[in-house]
Amino acid sequence: MPERSVLRFGDPRLLQVSEPVSNPRSPELLALVADLWDTMEARGGVGIAAPQIGVFLRVVVFGMEHSARYPDAPAIPRTVLINPDIQVLDPDTETAWEGCLSVPGLRGRVTRPRAVRYSGVDLRGEAIDREVDGFHARVIQHECDHLDGVLYPRRMTDLSRLVFASEMKHMAKEG
Repeated sequence: MPERSVLRFGDPRLLQVSEPVSNPRSPELLALVADLWDTMEARGGVGIAAPQIGVFLRVVVFGMEHSARYPDAPAIPRTVLINPDIQVLDPDTETAWEGCLSVPGLRGRVTRPRAVRYSGVDLRGEAIDREVDGFHARVIQHECDHLDGVLYPRRMTDLSRLVFASEMKHMAKEG
């Protein structure tokens, strides 16, 4: 399947709330997921949500063994998650750098819950239910935000920590 264009920060379509998927086993959804994987991998991402390629369905894909963008991050299993639901498990939060395929070239410090439980279904319609923390929890929260029309800069409390990735070498060592 082909790599698709990624909508960029400022495109009003990225503010839309996505619709639930009614048939997770449809051929159209299978093609969409293949395009999501191809697009994510071609751009070096660790996750991508359907709205980022202009499809407003509640579908995210994520996972990697190793990431050049996040070299210290642990592996995350490759996952297709349809109609996800997230529950916060731990009131403690962590602040870390995030990037986004829809906000190319920038990074921002974002505070998120440290541990979450996520559920949904896969392409076979089988249930997924996982409890995760750290980077894995951050990735799933970031991707699911796209389904509700939220990009990470809206989660930032200090916009002085929104920087070009190429300038991060000038920042003090921050997690």
